[in-house]
Amino acid sequence: MTGREPRVVFASAAESFAALVRRIPVGRWDGPGLGEWDLRSLVGHTSRSLVTVSTYLQTAAGHEDVLDAADYYAKIHDLAAGMGTAAIVERGRQAGRDLGADPVAAINTLVARVRSDLDGVGDPLIEVIGGLGIRLNSYLPTRTFELAVHGMDIAGAVGIEFVPPDDVLAAAATLAAEIGVRLGRGPEVLLALTGRAGLPSGFSVV
Repeated sequence: MTGREPRVVFASAAESFAALVRRIPVGRWDGPGLGEWDLRSLVGHTSRSLVTVSTYLQTAAGHEDVLDAADYYAKIHDLAAGMGTAAIVERGRQAGRDLGADPVAAINTLVARVRSDLDGVGDPLIEVIGGLGIRLNSYLPTRTFELAVHGMDIAGAVGIEFVPPDDVLAAAATLAAEIGVRLGRGPEVLLALTGRAGLPSGFSVV
């Protein structure tokens, strides 16, 4: 990854996400977000990257199934497909509803809570989606990635400028390349990043 502590980069991503949410115009929350999500649902979905860290810190896995952040995305690819699009969409909508009447305050609270929960924690083996066991320091970069990508989705939907911090961008871009390699798409990613070829329409590593 970037060489910085995963939790330091995650905290940077979380704080930049909260700052972005504070800039969302009051009357914009029910407007378009991403795909079938309105903006509230998109922000709610993104906030799960804070919620899941706090939640999974309360778990303990009996075995390490996932070795790093790229391996996490490779392993959940089939799990996500099995869940179905409708279930994923509804979970995002519920996360949006969970933000309540003051979503900005709710996001600020979630950021403060997850930072407090991480304070003094080592690198425990936690249980995540699908019952998979993964080290905390391997899981956090996946949440940094989600906060960065969906942060830009939110900004694009609202029409405001948002650039994640450099450490967050570096971590997210590095992980995207690593996922591409893990999924057997490394040559295409490398050629695109060096200006030698374009990516196919609809190409994605997630």
